[in-house]
Amino acid sequence: MKYRSSEILSELMFTENRALYKSMGFSNRDLDGPLIGIANSWNEIVPGHYNLRNVADFVKKGILRAGGAAVEFGVIGACDAQACGHIGMKYILPTRDLIAFDIESMAEAHRLDGIVLLGSCDKIVPGMLMAAARLDLPAILLVGGPMAGGIEFDGRKSDSTSVSEAVGMLSAGLISKEELSRLEDYAAPSCGSCSYYGTANSMGCAAEAMGLSLTGSSLIPATSSARMRAAETTGRAIVELVNGGITARRIITRASLENAARVMVATGGSTNTFIHLSAIANEIGVDAEAMMAIYDRASEAVPSVARVNPSSEYDMEDFYRAGGIPQVMKELGEDLDLSCLTVSGETLGENLEKWSHPFEVDRRVIRSKEDPFSRSGGLAVLRGNLAPGTGITKPIAIDPSMHYFSGPARVFECEEDANEAILSGKIAEGDVIVIRNEGPKGGPGMREMYFAMKLLYGRGLAKKTALITDGRFSGTNNGCFVGHISPEAAEDGPIAAVNDGDRITIDIKNKRLDVELSPEEITYRLKHRVRPPKKEYKGILGLYAKLAASAAEGGMIRI
Repeated sequence: MKYRSSEILSELMFTENRALYKSMGFSNRDLDGPLIGIANSWNEIVPGHYNLRNVADFVKKGILRAGGAAVEFGVIGACDAQACGHIGMKYILPTRDLIAFDIESMAEAHRLDGIVLLGSCDKIVPGMLMAAARLDLPAILLVGGPMAGGIEFDGRKSDSTSVSEAVGMLSAGLISKEELSRLEDYAAPSCGSCSYYGTANSMGCAAEAMGLSLTGSSLIPATSSARMRAAETTGRAIVELVNGGITARRIITRASLENAARVMVATGGSTNTFIHLSAIANEIGVDAEAMMAIYDRASEAVPSVARVNPSSEYDMEDFYRAGGIPQVMKELGEDLDLSCLTVSGETLGENLEKWSHPFEVDRRVIRSKEDPFSRSGGLAVLRGNLAPGTGITKPIAIDPSMHYFSGPARVFECEEDANEAILSGKIAEGDVIVIRNEGPKGGPGMREMYFAMKLLYGRGLAKKTALITDGRFSGTNNGCFVGHISPEAAEDGPIAAVNDGDRITIDIKNKRLDVELSPEEITYRLKHRVRPPKKEYKGILGLYAKLAASAAEGGMIRI
């Protein structure tokens, strides 16, 4: 078989390339077989990536056993959690595109035959999936797996975000500094992606539903030996994909993207999956309007069959033991397109027929389609005069009593001002907090309003206030929230016209987000508003501010 790498490794004029590989110990046998890249986001900053150095060794073992040669290279991987609440979060969403560019550059420059995408966490996984779709090489994603749950706190197993909630509790005098310190020590007891159903785990699960990860691999705990066995199997599978000529775009299709969207709705995945799936879809020519139609169909047709933190007290290990994504897909059955091809070389339906799990299905975590937690899905798209494009929310993480919420606006021009107001007790019951100028262009970078929601929770206001923003939310947020409001304030969206005291209504059942203003008043205010001082950024933030697509379009760098 003639491999793509043969272009630069077998022809006489490229003999120097063989010499350079041999300088690193590669043999003729290595260079005559498929050359498999391992794009590894391992680092010592992010717990979700901390175990990937060892995982990569088992991927290599599988590649070598299948007759391939493994070439590993590094990929950046920044941590959403560590970037929350400060300027660092502006950089997080842009890194998704940098990761895609990085992998594209390495794979093309070195004519790799296939690639294993080894990563975890919020923007790393979608960036890797964007690269896979763009390159259209044989590709498999393998995540590092979630961390263990922490000590019990506030009625459930704690996680890293419990610490932020506890900061709010401390400010309200509900806990002591000693309790906070103990929680800090034991809330995150191992490496791995966060133990709740945030964006990191959601995107790993979405990739599995899409068919670009091996069935059952996304939720294996980071510290489990099964994670290493999955890595070795992944290494063998990528060589089989190369030899079989199965490339990423045979797997990432409109139908498989809809499968991913439906699984996210059924499980209450992160709201951020909307922008990430849209960005991946863009790489295969599926436009934003088509993706929005996919989301709308999914949110209307797919029931909620799984509940995981922040929608319940059960964490990712509980979800894994309950059956994880394969069990969810089996419950959904014909609500999915089971004919979609996967990285096993077989269809999704064939994979599910063969799949077995060592644990009993836990109906406290995963229910059947006939007896769901809710007939409506866990994610929803809201529209109205405040969100003519999109507003994204997560009904399954919102108390049913708050599925209709109406109150006066409290407007803030940035996240920091809102956080200060919450901590200092300036937010009252019934308020609708509006945080604007945090969209893709206006931020720039579309920051997460993570701290604001956690501080509201800690101060006992999660079920008494609401928050809307043209920024994003973390997958761990609960309370009443609507994000991704499009058009954003920086593009003269209606959110820029809201003043303190304007009545805002969130109506999840009817999928509406409205402000009590006439079209004429909105137009007048937008025409005469005083814009906040424009900040000039250099480097990646300057580039992103100029080229970023809207939240409704996936927030990617638009070329």
